[in-house]
Amino acid sequence: MKHEITLIINGDTYRLAVEPWKTLNEVLREELNLTGTKLGCGTGDCGACTVLVDGKSVTSCLTLAVEVDGKEITTVEGLAPSGEELHPIQQAFVENGAIQCGFCTPGMELSALYLLKNNPNPSEREIREALSGNLCRCTGYYKIVEAIKSASRMMANKKKRR
Repeated sequence: MKHEITLIINGDTYRLAVEPWKTLNEVLREELNLTGTKLGCGTGDCGACTVLVDGKSVTSCLTLAVEVDGKEITTVEGLAPSGEELHPIQQAFVENGAIQCGFCTPGMELSALYLLKNNPNPSEREIREALSGNLCRCTGYYKIVEAIKSASRMMANKKKRR
């Protein structure tokens, strides 16, 4: 039997009827066509499916959609909703060559967003700890860490200009 749920995703409200066993990842990708959130391992180990739920980092492959009924969800599509301008995190990933195959990138960027919202000026160690739930098979992490340092500076400068 399907359950009626409401999800607020990247500022848009969706009312859906979903099976109680459907994961948030499945609903995002299959029902709403928000395919930026990836499915890697399906066991919560790789972080490719990371999204923010009410501002907290979660693995969408282990989160049932019915568990997040009424909650605010941010996916990688929500980082630059207008499509006109990249979020500073995305811009920093591009400028620092932190994107190789790109599969881990959405989860990395959401983990970075969570970190920088809670710690605007993290140390390298804090960045590496924040990324400990995200696996990358291409970059060796150096460029990703450098991108997050750069994004931290970009976001601080953006706040100063306001």
